[in-house]
Amino acid sequence: MNSNCIGGVLHLRLLLFSTSHRILAAHPKISASRRLSTATMGSQSQPPSPPLAEKVKHEMELFGDVRVDNYYWLRDDSRQNPKVISYLKQENAYTEAMMSGTKKFEDEIYAEIRGRIKEDDMSAPLRKGPYYYYSRTLKGKEYVQYCRRSIPNRDAPSSVHDTMPTGPDAPPEHVILDENVKAQEHGFYRIGAFKVSPNHKMVAYAEDTKGDEIYTVHVIDAETQAPIGKPLVGLTSDLEWAGNDALVYITIDEIHRPYKAWLRKLGADQSNDSCLYHEKDYKFSLGLVASESGKFLFIASESKLTRFVFFLEVSKLEEGLKVLTPRIIGIHTSASHRGNHFFIPRRTDEFFNSELLACPVDNTSATIVLIPHRASVKIQYIRLFSDHLAVSEREQGLPKITVYRLLEVEEPLVYLEGGKSVQFIDPVYSVDLLASQFSSTNLRFSYSSLRMPKSVYDYDMNTGESVLKKIETVLGGFDASNYVTKREWATASDGTQIPISIVYQKNLVKLDGSNPMLLNGYGSYEICIDPDFNASRLSLLDRGFVFAIAHIRGGGEMGRQWYENGKFLKKKNTFTDFISCAEYLIEQKYCSKEKLCIEGRSAGGLLIGAVLNMRPDLWKAAVAGVPFVDVLTTMLDPTIPLTTLEWEEWGDPQMEEFYFYMKSYSPVDNVKAQNYPDILVTAGLHDPRVMYSEPAKFVAKLRDMKTDDNMLLFKCDLHAGHFSKPGRFETLQEDAMTYTFMLKALNMIPASGSAKNPR
Repeated sequence: MNSNCIGGVLHLRLLLFSTSHRILAAHPKISASRRLSTATMGSQSQPPSPPLAEKVKHEMELFGDVRVDNYYWLRDDSRQNPKVISYLKQENAYTEAMMSGTKKFEDEIYAEIRGRIKEDDMSAPLRKGPYYYYSRTLKGKEYVQYCRRSIPNRDAPSSVHDTMPTGPDAPPEHVILDENVKAQEHGFYRIGAFKVSPNHKMVAYAEDTKGDEIYTVHVIDAETQAPIGKPLVGLTSDLEWAGNDALVYITIDEIHRPYKAWLRKLGADQSNDSCLYHEKDYKFSLGLVASESGKFLFIASESKLTRFVFFLEVSKLEEGLKVLTPRIIGIHTSASHRGNHFFIPRRTDEFFNSELLACPVDNTSATIVLIPHRASVKIQYIRLFSDHLAVSEREQGLPKITVYRLLEVEEPLVYLEGGKSVQFIDPVYSVDLLASQFSSTNLRFSYSSLRMPKSVYDYDMNTGESVLKKIETVLGGFDASNYVTKREWATASDGTQIPISIVYQKNLVKLDGSNPMLLNGYGSYEICIDPDFNASRLSLLDRGFVFAIAHIRGGGEMGRQWYENGKFLKKKNTFTDFISCAEYLIEQKYCSKEKLCIEGRSAGGLLIGAVLNMRPDLWKAAVAGVPFVDVLTTMLDPTIPLTTLEWEEWGDPQMEEFYFYMKSYSPVDNVKAQNYPDILVTAGLHDPRVMYSEPAKFVAKLRDMKTDDNMLLFKCDLHAGHFSKPGRFETLQEDAMTYTFMLKALNMIPASGSAKNPR
């Protein structure tokens, strides 16, 4: 499911409390006869028995339809029920036991993956005010340090050729915050926001120490790290400075919905902060962003279909919020600022791929069209500068950047000059606009492809010159020229052409159907799964794997209509598109169904669960990460975090048409007595988006009903949430375990158990 993602952004789910229900048994217990014994787990000759969850009949009735959920008892909102925790631990022990014979191989895969990383590294420094800001990683350390250095000649104009001085004669590096130190006290640690005050004297940062995405915000002195005031609790990671003496932040309600925006004067107690806006409609949530100019903050309230915006002038906080775009159902707006104008990307049913408007700051109703709507080009978002406008767009399934020169601030804003596109080299790729200086002519963006490591460029918007500022170092003799990346198009059941991004090692893949493949998909929330680089993936590619991404409907890769045609009562297009992509890849000899592995996370896990039920014969192995698989039960319960926000994504099953449509594809409701491939399912105990009990119930029902002896493993991280452990090496360990599972399913692990010499 979606939250943001990447942003952002990222997959909203949990469980049900139905309209009509009755529990027909009490005191759920784990079946004692199936509990793992130390002797059984230690035996390599005889596989251990899986911990079958006891059936406790629970009926749910709506529209005359009765559903029986024998594993409803696995839901524990407190996450402290001893019986439930015991069951999860037994599942983890079973998974560990089943993978114990390949542990040496897994450790070597992990070492192989980790060996590609330059552990002592730093990000591309960003010039901001009197400093260069950057992050640094240290050898052997999981987390980053947030650093800065003074700019020696800060009055000189910035250039794409600027380089931060280092060495003994350079200004000293100052570590503002070290995550490694902060994380020592916690089993889980993630910083969700790191905001420097406009005068560069203070930093506000938001930390999550549980994985539940409920943040605590600290304000510290940027030089001494001394705390300033008391921490703020119960926040989202949306946080912005309103000048040097105030903060604006957002809090959540009891169902995790961001619903109140607050203004805080430094030094005050949180209980005295003033509420700027309270969103009472349960289908809407709040977001917060600062203008690139630094003069305005924008607070938006949005549902899946509608978004309206308020603005707060930083120099006139006492005037409070003002309406920029009104609340009109079906109209979605965002906002930026430059000079005397607000810039407003706007989407409507008619202009589904968005148009770009502008209006005077002092007359917001006097809008003009700067970029008209185009049916073939989608406006994703914009980035404003003092003299330029950069637009992130999509065309034919690929991202693009178009840059316009703006007229002088004093001149009337009636049109845009030019419209120059940045050129990229690979047939499929990923590109994102990054933070840049508002007063500069330098646009910063990141670029990568399935074969090219992530690179950061500064682009001179006047001359069109691009300068590489940083490229991800890949150790171990990596050579991008050894890999082929391409785009293919599969034909869906209704004739729609579905794009597929592909990469493989050209010396190892024969394209005769003999190579293994990993096919990835998502297909929800209008999120684009663009083809980017992953160094861990080389451990598959260098063993002859083909890797592919199916850009199925429900995502946003091909524009807004692509998304609309994979949601609500068209959601099954997401699943049938994925199946069509798999069948096409088999027909084109990229793999065979005997060697086809599939993977998806969150709403992508729903995809995996659905296609497992629909076409279990098509896959050799499947990995479903934190999967949203109990769709109907969850969407019927408005007390579950984020459910009400999702009715405009999946539909409201309190309406009969949506109820029966959801039931027809919800993975938990469609498990049946049939053979399934090898399956690995993961969960996080503190996940606020997809409650751990959804995948737990899916696994329990599969164990009870499937007719094969293939692997079915469930791993629930008891100290993490939706995004697993945040440490960079912890993430690699998860990759190593997943890859080992797939290679084990494919019988590709050497008899010696060694991962060495993969080629």
